[in-house]
Order: sequence, then C-alpha cells, then structure tokens
Amino acid sequence: MVRNLALIVALALAPIPVAAQDMLVIAHRGASADRPEHTLTAYELAIDQGADYIEPDLVATKDLVLVSRHENELSGTTDVATREEFEDRRRDKTIDGQKVAGWFAEDFTLAELRTLRAKERIPTLRPANARFDGLYQVPTFAEIVKLVRAKEAATGRRIGLYPELKHPEFLLQDSGIDMVDLLLGELRTLGIKPADPIFIQSFEIAPLQRLKQRGAGFKLVQLMAPLGGPADEPAMRYAEMVTPTGLAEVAKYADAIGAHIALVLSPDGAPTALVADARAAGLAVHAWTVRPENEFLPAGLRTGDDPKGRGCGDVRLAEMLRAAGVAGVFSDGGLKSRTCP
Repeated sequence: MVRNLALIVALALAPIPVAAQDMLVIAHRGASADRPEHTLTAYELAIDQGADYIEPDLVATKDLVLVSRHENELSGTTDVATREEFEDRRRDKTIDGQKVAGWFAEDFTLAELRTLRAKERIPTLRPANARFDGLYQVPTFAEIVKLVRAKEAATGRRIGLYPELKHPEFLLQDSGIDMVDLLLGELRTLGIKPADPIFIQSFEIAPLQRLKQRGAGFKLVQLMAPLGGPADEPAMRYAEMVTPTGLAEVAKYADAIGAHIALVLSPDGAPTALVADARAAGLAVHAWTVRPENEFLPAGLRTGDDPKGRGCGDVRLAEMLRAAGVAGVFSDGGLKSRTCP
C-alpha cells in the first residue's frame, strides 16, 4: 500500500471527481463496508450505490450448488461454530499449502447451509455491520443473478457480475468438485452469455486456462498479489507474472489482470510500470481493494486517528488509481454514491 509522502498529501488536499466515469467500480463482496459481505442485502445496497459490477466469491456445496462466501471455511462469516448440530463437521484441511481448521462449505448440503446465518467478518472495524448478524442466509449464485436482473428491471441500467472461483484446484483435488464445470453449467442454465457484462476471476492459472480452452468466450481475469504465487503453480511467483514477459503469457488466456494496489502505485504514490506494461500486452488492469476505513488507508489519506474512522481517503485513492490508468477498481465503500470536497 502507498505511504504518507508528499505526492499523497498533495492529492489528498486537491478537489477530485468522485468515481470518474471512465473507470469501472466493482463492489467488492457487495457493499461490504456497510453490510455483512456476500449477502443479498450487501449486493443490493452496492447496486443502489451505483456500482457497475458486483463481486460474488463462489464456493460449492456438497450437492454441487454454487454459493457465495469469501472462503470455503464458514466460521468467519456465519454462525456455524455456534450450531451444536454441526459440531461434528469441524475439520482440519490443508488449503493452498495452509492448514485451516473449521467448517467447510463443501461438507454441507445446500439445505444444511440454509440453516446458517451470516455475520460480519471484521466486527471490530465494522461494528455497525454486526447489527445485521443473524438476519441473512448464504445466497446461491442463482439468487444473486435473480437479484441483479430485478434491479436492472427496476433501474433501467445494466449491472455486471464479477464472480471469483475460490480455491478451485483444491476443491477439484480434495472433493472432486470441478468449479469450472459448475460455473459454465450454471451460466448456461441462467442464460448468461459472454456478451453480457461479466468477468470471471481467479488467483489460479489452470481454471482460467480451462475456461479459455473450452471456448466459452467469457472475459477472464488473472488475479495477482504482491507476494507469493498461484496455488496451482507452486514454482511460479506473481512477481514474475507482472513482468512484460509474464504479462505476455497471461494475455494468452486472460483479458485483464486484477492487481493489488501495491503493484499499481509505488510507495510515493506514483504509478508503477504495470499499467503500461499490461496495456502493451493487451490486458486491462483492475486494482484491488479500496476500503473506506483508516485502518486500510495510507496515513496521508486518513481522517483522524480512529482505525474505524472514515472520510474521503478511499475516494482519493481511487482517483490516484484512475490517474494511473486502471480500467476498474474494487471497492468496499460505494464510491459512486459519495460526494467529497
């Protein structure tokens, strides 16, 4: 993330356009700064706030239904740990090289999952969201699409979908669940075509390549982080993938990259070479994630000292990313509905 240096301070003090129209705003897990993430109410609020796309992270149930959770482990975002009837479902699993203990979506049927209720993932930073704990179910992908279509009919505007396949290679190896097949089948059933506003994203390489090879034609996004590498390619580093040579390889199967902000902006707030290099390879760049709370912002863009505090720092950070040339930005906080001086 960018630091508190002169360029950032100058930008923080300058008047700015809010959510410039030439940059897509992707509602990260819905309006997750204002409602518990990955709930229908979070997606609906994000649409009402003007988001161009909503982003559901997809995992699969035991009976092969796509549902929306940030992780396949459920205790961080549902009340499963308090349910005595599911106490025996607790497992230890090694996911993408990390040992994880908890309850996992792929071990529950949809009917069982329906008995759970969502809760706020980071209540210390978003205590207002915790007021909604216990009110909402885990939504299916089909329900999310139904909501989007209802809001399109009500508003008269197109609303895009930006699903992420979560741990697809782990699920394939551990449970025999092919997320690529599930998603393509669901898209066919729902009548969603490549010409519709939809991007499909993953941190892994093989699922995107399978989507490309199957001739689906959907726009694909390779996610990239500052550290590490794709879980399905242990020898590969994201640092290699963001070089001109690496981007040329990514362009063989993807249409865009989803890059962490630190890959787009230098510590002094100036753009890195990534956007120009990606464009030269024929790739758009979408940056993640702009969040409104001080905790997630560089010091020069914060408002006050409270980690929970909010001001206009996220809007100014989004404008810095727009100025750097990104085509879209993932946001927790309703960028298009806000007015900043």
